[in-house]
Amino acid sequence: MLLIIINLAVFGYEVYLGRYLDEFIFSHAVIPIQLSSVGMTADQLVRLTTAMFLHGGWFHVLSNMLYLWIFGDNVEDRMGHFRYLVFYLLTGYIATIAHIFYYPFSNSPLIGASGAIAGILGAYLILYPRAKVLTLVFLFIFIQIIPIPAVIFLGLWFVLQILSGVAGLTDQTAQGVAFWAHIGGFIAGILLVKLFSRSKDRDYVNY
Repeated sequence: MLLIIINLAVFGYEVYLGRYLDEFIFSHAVIPIQLSSVGMTADQLVRLTTAMFLHGGWFHVLSNMLYLWIFGDNVEDRMGHFRYLVFYLLTGYIATIAHIFYYPFSNSPLIGASGAIAGILGAYLILYPRAKVLTLVFLFIFIQIIPIPAVIFLGLWFVLQILSGVAGLTDQTAQGVAFWAHIGGFIAGILLVKLFSRSKDRDYVNY
């Protein structure tokens, strides 16, 4: 809840900035070519953190917060508050580095919580593979809510990220969505979740 509140509060401040927003973004976002050039300085480490709480629009922030709301609480239950926060930030850092690995000379600011949230999704896949995710499915003119196993829902999500990331490699300027950050965060979540999780909990139905 605190992470969601902070993200929404920061976005509210972004809206308030108006014409000064670009200056604020460039001062607090990760610029891949800068990090590639100077390395991991104290300033770049701060940017790695602040960039995770910046968003590029209403859809960007609300969709990220929806995923965090749906999947984050169950993962936090298995980790505890502090370990969950460390896990969130760490997978976010790894996700950012994964994006920079593929686009080291990009001048485009990298912002958003999606890399860290991808880490949460990876953790959820390992912790609750049998859980059901209530999903809106569009069948022609009909809309149905269908419970889909997490392993299928998140597996399809991950495949889509890979396909989109590979397609984006043919155009180094096509970075509107940081698919490789999603991929890096998801894999980091899968690999690190056992180090942060504690006793087993029950499966959930999420929506």
